[in-house]
Amino acid sequence: MSSIEQSIKDYLPIISMGGLILIVQILALFLSTPMEVSGMQAFEDPTQVSNSIYYIVMILVFTLFVLTAIKKNMKWVISLSIYLAIISTIYYVVFALFALIPSLSGFESIASVVLSIGITVLLYKHPEWYIVDTVGVCVAAGVSALIGISLSVVPVIVLLVLLAIYDAISVYKTKHMVDMAEGIMDLKLPIMFVIPKHLKYSFLKEDFKKGEKHEAFFMGLGDAVMPTLLVVSANVFMKSNLYPVLGAILGTLIGHAVLSIQVMKGKPQAGLPFLNSGVILGFFAGVLISGASVL
Repeated sequence: MSSIEQSIKDYLPIISMGGLILIVQILALFLSTPMEVSGMQAFEDPTQVSNSIYYIVMILVFTLFVLTAIKKNMKWVISLSIYLAIISTIYYVVFALFALIPSLSGFESIASVVLSIGITVLLYKHPEWYIVDTVGVCVAAGVSALIGISLSVVPVIVLLVLLAIYDAISVYKTKHMVDMAEGIMDLKLPIMFVIPKHLKYSFLKEDFKKGEKHEAFFMGLGDAVMPTLLVVSANVFMKSNLYPVLGAILGTLIGHAVLSIQVMKGKPQAGLPFLNSGVILGFFAGVLISGASVL
């Protein structure tokens, strides 16, 4: 194999991860309009920075819940909670899509319940990597759209900065995020994207024993969701101004590229400091180019 072919083989998974992030952002932008029209916003006043604090507290509570369940060897509780969250998110995604189809008027709820349960059952019965990734894209886009239409630009930026700091502390200092990831990866839930290193790879046969070399690259859904919040928020709250949105998307991909270079050195990395910095800087570059106001 030539050096060029080897380089392409090495970088293809990274490019694929970037492609998944881009798909999540495009799908989230598409979903944001019907979700906004359907009144799915979580807060009455999306400009309140206190809304960001609410999400931070929720993340901390969930992290404590997961770590406690792992310590007490009650992983079934984690699985149940995540599957319920998946059903709920897919329901909102499907409902928003069905709302665009006039012939389904009045039947959106029933159709959404049936489809969301069916997809979740398929995931439970056969969590192969391509199903995990497909569901993961839908869940990440759905969560991004729901939160993105609920927070205006300033609260989102505050949330991203706080989460980047928290992610850095939890990975490099306390290392509890690494412990949590290692503790639940064997559950094979769509809480991460899976990019195989070769075509014969099977996620079902993946062994997550500590120290084992994996035959796939993994990235948490949060690394796709968090920067996408700003992409969606910029699109919703800075209407008719594409530059901040495009800048945020480009900034995310640049942040992902820088993160990937660090990951390839073989050490666990906190993704959000790179991704959130990239999306924020890209967003402000777009704002400067367009001459728009953030406030």
